[in-house]
Amino acid sequence: MAEAPAAVPIREALAFWLKLGFISFGGPAGQIALMHRELVERRRWISEGRFLHALHYCMLLPGPEAQQLATYLGWLMHRSAGGIAAGLLFVLPALLLLIALSWGYLAFGHLPGVAAFFAGIRPAVAALVMQAVWRLGSRTLSHPARAPARWVIALAAFLAVAVWAVPFPAVVAAAALAGWLGGRLVPAQFSSAGAAHAGSAASANAPALIDDHTPTPAHARFSRLGLARVVGVGALLWLLPLAALLAWGDGGRALAAMGWFFTKAALLTFGGAYAVLPYVHQGAVEQYQWLTAAQMVDGLALGETTPGPLIIVVAFVGFVGGWTHQLLGPDALAAAGVVGACVATWFTFLPSFLFILGGGPLVESTRGRPGLTAPLAAITAAVVGAIASLALYFLALVARGPALGPPGPLGLDWPALALTALALLVLLRGRLGVVPVILGCGLLGVIWRLVVQQLAL
Repeated sequence: MAEAPAAVPIREALAFWLKLGFISFGGPAGQIALMHRELVERRRWISEGRFLHALHYCMLLPGPEAQQLATYLGWLMHRSAGGIAAGLLFVLPALLLLIALSWGYLAFGHLPGVAAFFAGIRPAVAALVMQAVWRLGSRTLSHPARAPARWVIALAAFLAVAVWAVPFPAVVAAAALAGWLGGRLVPAQFSSAGAAHAGSAASANAPALIDDHTPTPAHARFSRLGLARVVGVGALLWLLPLAALLAWGDGGRALAAMGWFFTKAALLTFGGAYAVLPYVHQGAVEQYQWLTAAQMVDGLALGETTPGPLIIVVAFVGFVGGWTHQLLGPDALAAAGVVGACVATWFTFLPSFLFILGGGPLVESTRGRPGLTAPLAAITAAVVGAIASLALYFLALVARGPALGPPGPLGLDWPALALTALALLVLLRGRLGVVPVILGCGLLGVIWRLVVQQLAL
């Protein structure tokens, strides 16, 4: 067996996290798969079992699971500084790029060609969410014959969210209870190995830097003082910016309301980026009217074209809200958008860092204890069902149109549905990446609305 690698220098780790921030396309499922390939299979910085244990915890948390996983792994290797650096570098490139795209969208989105382009990429968004269900489900659910209990939990979660509108926290609690009982009655159904995909021969046979049996590092051991320190610093980082916004006139109070809303979104929504979107849509579109439903879908498409966590779409929401509500006055629309994007991002991601830095030591203490790992595996299965319900929501949004044309038979936008099916087929066959599919669908939208429909007239 090969020897485990020496401790990773912090500079090498920072270089990797920065690279990941620029190349992590494909949504949460693709980003998790990329980290697994790089850290578990190729570099052997962490073992399969430790990786999946961290992933299960991040799936349990509200917020962006891929960014939280990067933060967790950075923290495990290089203490709090490593975790904060990994999480920030995972987000920063996407934030800067999305601010630029948001400005271009609002400045030029009224042009017919740009509008047609966004009409074409909305079906691609629905296809991307459906692809995420497939990829995440194939990773976490295993084969139905080997782990049918996980499939039952995923189906129950789908029905609970999509049909009966059960609040997702209640679904999470029920899944955790089912996992706790299942861990006692049928532990093999909820073991980490049951959900793991086959790794490379190197990752299966050679030791990793942090292996399954590597003792927990000193900084990752739980202490009440350490938890109190994280909670205290986190409270200050939340209260001080919020107080400053409240003291900053009418525009500042509107931004404080935005910060409070995205704090709730970060704390009250489970299931990662895809599961948080219905909540953000309800509040941002219907309650505060920071943007329209069509703009929300367009923002999701822009978020899909950037690297980093998909929930960075909150930056788009904040940018559009600051711009359209003229929070800094009519002569500073772009500046108001930038401030809104930064406020939305800060209050959305701050809890993620606190969950990892404060809860990570507790999670490390649960390794090898089926009574605690089984509920996490069950919750992961429930998340798959919740994302499937979101896929149905976006598909219905596309079907009702109008995107590519007026309603056809049965009142449906059939060209948009056909484009959704084409995008999904290409994504599942793996012929093209996310960005080419989105750009291709946008180009087809332009051709259809500006060429085909004009010829038909």
